[in-house]
Amino acid sequence: MLKHRGFPGRLAGTDFQFVIRRPNPKGVTPLAPRERFRDRRPPDRRADAGFMQALWEHFGNEPFERGNLDAGRLNWLFGREVIPAEDPFDPESYDALLRINEDVARISFPDVFEGSW
Repeated sequence: MLKHRGFPGRLAGTDFQFVIRRPNPKGVTPLAPRERFRDRRPPDRRADAGFMQALWEHFGNEPFERGNLDAGRLNWLFGREVIPAEDPFDPESYDALLRINEDVARISFPDVFEGSW
């Protein structure tokens, strides 16, 4: 499992984690889209935006390996702002390649991309 050096471990001042320390001994948590409802709590929305900002600052529009990125946090963005970068895609692999769907991400998180056109 690739460890993304320099990637923030969590959202500053919160317990919203962005990375995991070691592989899950019971198996890899699969990536699957989770629906974000309009009535989500503001801290959850800030965590999504903070994670997207960290992804953008760390990887930009280049494909990246899933590695030690937290599946729970990725699943809130997966299938919309973060999409597979390879075909076939294995949702249960730490080596799976992902990329940011920049057009969708700019609409979903305009504050993250402000001034970066």
